[in-house]
Amino acid sequence: MASSLLCSETQSRVSSVLNRDVKQYGKKYMFDCNEDTCWNSDQGECQWVSLEFPNSVRVSELKVQFQGGFSAKTCRLEGCLKDKDFTVFPIQEAPVVDKVKIMFENSADFFGRIIVYSLDVLGEKAS
Repeated sequence: MASSLLCSETQSRVSSVLNRDVKQYGKKYMFDCNEDTCWNSDQGECQWVSLEFPNSVRVSELKVQFQGGFSAKTCRLEGCLKDKDFTVFPIQEAPVVDKVKIMFENSADFFGRIIVYSLDVLGEKAS
């Protein structure tokens, strides 16, 4: 049974924050369960979110809630074990990974901005 892989020990990074205003638009707002807050990227061609889990995992599902007009038309999922290079994988054939990177490609916004209200990664801890 798949469950959320995110926990207090999961480390996150993002490609950018709008005007570097992390107090108002920082990455933490994707995970705070508050529908009034969000991560807002700055403009750019390819925005991303990376997550490093405290234990190895196998991802089976992503849940992303975008702001209309500031979404990605396509997403690419990459993963790797600690100290290895990221590789692309289809979620149906997810390998065991310690890190994932979600690449938001082809933004619906002309300037390439992405707005995410919530993000969750579901799957299982690897044994």
